[in-house]
Amino acid sequence: MAKTLARSPLAPDAFPDMPVVKGVRFATAAAGVRYAGREDVMLAHLAPGSVVAGVFTRSATRAAPVLDCEAKIGRDSADGAAILVNSGNANAFTGRAGDESVAAVTEAAAAALGLPASRVFTSSTGVIGERLPHGRITARIDELAAALSEDGIAAAARAIMTTDTFPKGAASTVHVNGGDVTIAGIAKGSGMVAPDLGTMLVYVFTDAEMTRADLQALVAAAANRTFNCITVDSDTSTSDTLLMGATGASGITVGPEDTAFATALEDVFRDLAQQVVRDGEGATKFVTVEVTGAASDTDARTHALSIANSPLVKTAIAGEDPNWGRIVMAIGKSGAAADRDRLSIRFGDVPVAEHGWVAETYREEIGAAQMQRPEITIGVDLGLGEGQATIWTCDLTHGYISINADYRS
Repeated sequence: MAKTLARSPLAPDAFPDMPVVKGVRFATAAAGVRYAGREDVMLAHLAPGSVVAGVFTRSATRAAPVLDCEAKIGRDSADGAAILVNSGNANAFTGRAGDESVAAVTEAAAAALGLPASRVFTSSTGVIGERLPHGRITARIDELAAALSEDGIAAAARAIMTTDTFPKGAASTVHVNGGDVTIAGIAKGSGMVAPDLGTMLVYVFTDAEMTRADLQALVAAAANRTFNCITVDSDTSTSDTLLMGATGASGITVGPEDTAFATALEDVFRDLAQQVVRDGEGATKFVTVEVTGAASDTDARTHALSIANSPLVKTAIAGEDPNWGRIVMAIGKSGAAADRDRLSIRFGDVPVAEHGWVAETYREEIGAAQMQRPEITIGVDLGLGEGQATIWTCDLTHGYISINADYRS
């Protein structure tokens, strides 16, 4: 039985009211992959004519499902498609057995849905290094296929959770080319989250009609500005996957020139990405790190990640200690260009340090008041150029240690 974790204090009040995306149906089942007494497998079926795009972890120890998805993702097909996800076991570092498990579940789903196996994409999340008991999943495939419903996205969001404390969903309806198209997505992620996409498991769907190449370009661009801008613990997962399907069921064609759609898609991605940070294991603070004035955008990102990933910075935030010296440390160690005497730091709109020294107006009690907020912004200006970057992260508490020390027990 999976441990029940206290709901994150940063969680939204409730799972959003998600619109139906025409052309996609969902089903869930309790297969007992690792957890007893809860649904742990999700199936999504996309109608014929759908196109699928994706981005994946760059980990050198990618899991078998990731490698399989990478091999399939660039193919065009008039067939429908399916996404099959299990929680509780990552099917990672499982050698040839992992490949055999992927083949078994994809072939079973393909047979049940009348699809070629090349149109079935799988993901697994959970413990690394244990063989996936795929027979428990294949035994539920017919049940899943029979239960498919266009209203099942909320249950799907719950079925893919591991140490998540709440299911994650986001949606948008956008008017484009004379009609409305819908975008809806779900995600899981809480720990082992760091930029190098995917950083988690994410599944997004739209009823827009578009080419696979256009969808892939939009997904990659939006992911770089959202999912690749979050970090919980600096650890990139072996299983990170973002898949997006466009069913075309609205009959409205969308292309790269349709900026309203691209903006709405990025908004959905950002919402899901920030929900992952809000559910960071043991998190009590949502932190935005904004870096400006860097020599380049690349340098700005390097500095922002150094701050966001620093255990000393993150524990100071957890303790509500306005220890801005730790931010100075993180900038200095990042390896990107910095000049001590041009550096400025702020907490929210409060100047903390200016031009290499504490701001004349700064008082410790003002900084402490900023640290007591559930949402904190750390601003840094390097004074060197026009480079800028934003990274979202959370604090580091005893809760993170407790969750991960007990994860396999």
